[in-house]
Amino acid sequence: MELPTSDRYHKMSIDSFNTEQLLTNASRQAEARNYQDFPIIDSDAHQYESESIQEIIDYIEDDVLHQIVSAAPGIMSRGRGGYQPIGGRVTRYPLRQIEETPADGVHRDVHLSRRFMDAIGIDYIGLFPTGMLSVGLMPQKEIEVAYARAYMRWMTEKILPHDPRVKGYVYLPFNTPDEAYKMLVDFGDKPGIIGALVTSPRYAPIHDNAYMKTYALCEEMGLPLTFHSGLNWNDPLMSVTNRFISAHALGFTLYNVIHMCNWITNGLSERFPKLDVIWTESGLAWVPWLGQRLDNDYKMRSSECPSLKKLPSDYMRDMYYTSQPMEIPNDLSFLEATFKFINAETQLLYASDYPHWDMDLPSTIYDLPFLDEAAKRNILGGNSIRVFNMDVSERYPDYHKAA
Repeated sequence: MELPTSDRYHKMSIDSFNTEQLLTNASRQAEARNYQDFPIIDSDAHQYESESIQEIIDYIEDDVLHQIVSAAPGIMSRGRGGYQPIGGRVTRYPLRQIEETPADGVHRDVHLSRRFMDAIGIDYIGLFPTGMLSVGLMPQKEIEVAYARAYMRWMTEKILPHDPRVKGYVYLPFNTPDEAYKMLVDFGDKPGIIGALVTSPRYAPIHDNAYMKTYALCEEMGLPLTFHSGLNWNDPLMSVTNRFISAHALGFTLYNVIHMCNWITNGLSERFPKLDVIWTESGLAWVPWLGQRLDNDYKMRSSECPSLKKLPSDYMRDMYYTSQPMEIPNDLSFLEATFKFINAETQLLYASDYPHWDMDLPSTIYDLPFLDEAAKRNILGGNSIRVFNMDVSERYPDYHKAA
């Protein structure tokens, strides 16, 4: 692939570019902190499935939809915004496309995942798509279904079988409830699948009765349901902003705020008490705000939520949250209060969001002065092992004995 050689790529030598080089400082951090002594699980890492778009399209079975998507493959990754790379300053975006990987029959996504895991000190990852986080905004529901099914076949055949350290989630095409259920039936028990994924940028009321059978099946299968947030700058509310920083800060938060409000006030936590729910890539600062706001209104209007048996914030503390982006204030007492609010020692899951521009290394957790060693290890790995029911014995044979 021919790339520009302008200053926005810092004149980096394309021939010498590799993931290990890019993450040199991360490797130094990992070595200094002895990460090898305990498991680290990254609950939210990303692949750029658009780099394998033709491979995925080939899995679309419907001839008409196959032709439509083949003619305009870019429609499957719109909506994420061309501003993510910060004007070219994050070189891993364009240069990863030409990073060489061995021609050994193992997909390059697996090789690139191994490289960043080893460099950062991560043992296992839960791999999310990137462009597909916006597919729920497409007006053509049948294309979301067809592409989601093709993606899941590609993931479970080309990626997950080749490395037990790489895990995946079942993409649920929520705009078509029956197809979301069928997707879970068909892929929920595939090797390497650790959860079910709802992409939050969409306008489906998650409390609709049409989804109840999907939630019940998730609960029965022991698969946590994760709402992965994102942004839609074309949303009428977001379109008022004129800077990507505003759309990003608000968009990744508000979609999950809305879905969580609907989940709690409609009593879904009571209806599915054994279903673990995870809120992904929306940070943490919003959680205390929403909990306090809902508690305040609930005390005055509890008749609107007759199925609730405790305060909304109590249900929120039973849920799980991924750490990225970790909003670290100058005064760490604010962050400590947020950790206390969500019971972080048992409910927070470390996430890097690699390779995105706002990624977080494990040190964002490990270096927090108000956490003891047990809390750090729980957040960095132990909580994910529990909620995803992961077997880490291959890398840590004595883990469960020690736990």
